[in-house]
Amino acid sequence: MELSVAVRALLTFLCTTTIAFTSSEETSIHRRSLLSTTEDTQMAHYFFYQRSEYPKDCRDVQSQCSTYNSSGVYIIKPDGFEEPFEVYCNNNVVGGGWTVIQRRESGAVNFNRSWSQYQDGFGFLSTEFWLGNDKLSHLTNQADYELRVDIELSNGAYFYTTYKGFRITDEWGQYKVTHIGALESNAPTFPSICPTNMIYGTCTCQATCEDPNGQSGCNRDCLGTEGCTCPAGFLMQGSDCISASECGCFVAEANLVIPDGETFVNDDCTQKCSCINNQLICEDYRCSTNAVCDVRNELRQCYCNEGYEGDGENCPPSVSYRDCQDVYDADHRQDGVYTIMPTGWPGLPFEVNCKMENGGGWTVFQRRTDGSTSFDQNWDAYKDGFGDIRNLWLGNEKLHYLTNQRNYKLRFDITTSSGAAIYAEYTEFQVESESSNYTMNKLGTRSGNTGYYLSNNKGKQFSTHERDNDECDTFNCAEKHKSGWWHSNTWCSCYSYSYCFDFQYSSSCTGFCTIDNLNGVYNGGNGEMISSHPYYYYSSNCSPQFVEMKIRPSS
Repeated sequence: MELSVAVRALLTFLCTTTIAFTSSEETSIHRRSLLSTTEDTQMAHYFFYQRSEYPKDCRDVQSQCSTYNSSGVYIIKPDGFEEPFEVYCNNNVVGGGWTVIQRRESGAVNFNRSWSQYQDGFGFLSTEFWLGNDKLSHLTNQADYELRVDIELSNGAYFYTTYKGFRITDEWGQYKVTHIGALESNAPTFPSICPTNMIYGTCTCQATCEDPNGQSGCNRDCLGTEGCTCPAGFLMQGSDCISASECGCFVAEANLVIPDGETFVNDDCTQKCSCINNQLICEDYRCSTNAVCDVRNELRQCYCNEGYEGDGENCPPSVSYRDCQDVYDADHRQDGVYTIMPTGWPGLPFEVNCKMENGGGWTVFQRRTDGSTSFDQNWDAYKDGFGDIRNLWLGNEKLHYLTNQRNYKLRFDITTSSGAAIYAEYTEFQVESESSNYTMNKLGTRSGNTGYYLSNNKGKQFSTHERDNDECDTFNCAEKHKSGWWHSNTWCSCYSYSYCFDFQYSSSCTGFCTIDNLNGVYNGGNGEMISSHPYYYYSSNCSPQFVEMKIRPSS
């Protein structure tokens, strides 16, 4: 039975026995009478108290002095209680003498208290309070009492209920109600008798096991009225109020009930539970490598990363272009930056520069226009790519995935130091994976109006200044030429020539690793014959002004 939900509830009890015990003989008679009464009501525990000098309850206060007729705070001491204490006596109801044990009227006092607080009592006698279970057990076991409940509703309606008998046990008995007498009430429908687990309160949208949020089961006609409703932690199932844990779609891990037809994902997105016809079905749940576990719009699940689309468990790329040829075939015929996703690429889609002349569909992976970007970079930089729109290296890892998804050809476009435009194309071009140090595996036949010695670099591994993968045992070619490249071992020994691909081997001779190296130190196209500068096929193409390397499918 729940009484505390009323806007203002006044609980009182009245002593119906006015016998005052002043001797042990009288006390014995009272004990016998009490014992006889408790036998009739099947009381589980018995109390034997001595009469104190203080009034034992508010009826006793009223009977001791005729001037004590006004309601207020008085001191009493029930039989057997160690110390006297203050109570509020209500003398304005049915002859007075009512000892108030509980009052709620504004919500100013929190009644969600611990066992010890309910045992000792809390609140303020002038406003809201609970007298205390220990005091109440002594009070109700010193005589026969009746219980009265006065309730005023939020709409101003008032009613009362009385029980012709009320008694609770001591702490050892968990303060159990051992006797509750016959009920009398002036309410047309007695509201405090509600179905199991229900309380009397303000009617709201009623939550059910199938609809724990109360979205569909809201009875608009009852809103704001009083009636039986489920307390916190309980939901309707049919006409009964049951604990949320008894609902078919209760998730213990989260202490919640899933609405029918909806799903719940746990904190780390490793399990997904669905509610189907009020039955909970849970299964393993894993985010794609291209997704994250996140909460968005109050919904936790796997969400695909930018550039991918799907349900979070599967996130295929949202970009369909494998290379600039696909961009060209989709009728994008302007040079520019486009987003592509090579077949099998494990990362996010990435941007590339696409050139649409000379047949179109060229994916640029190297460009030199000025000296603002150093190409004397380490292995990781060449692997991931570096630079900007003017000077760039796309990245060996991207180049590997690009050149292994279909057959490609390679094109060089060069503006020499004298301003002449030359080019070369090779019918095949392929770069292996990092496990083979990005070996240039394929290089087909050449066409164009410039040199052809890049063929010496076919089959060579990529080297940087700190990763020496060339076949020259005499020195580190990448360090000597100050560039990452597919350096060969063409002349990694002393000889007597003087070309721009030569470096000083000793005081009397020179050496070189490759005849073609477009990643050297940019020198503004001044034509200097220095091996650390970009060069392509002999001295006529030393220190070019512009270099661009690009690929497109060969078939």
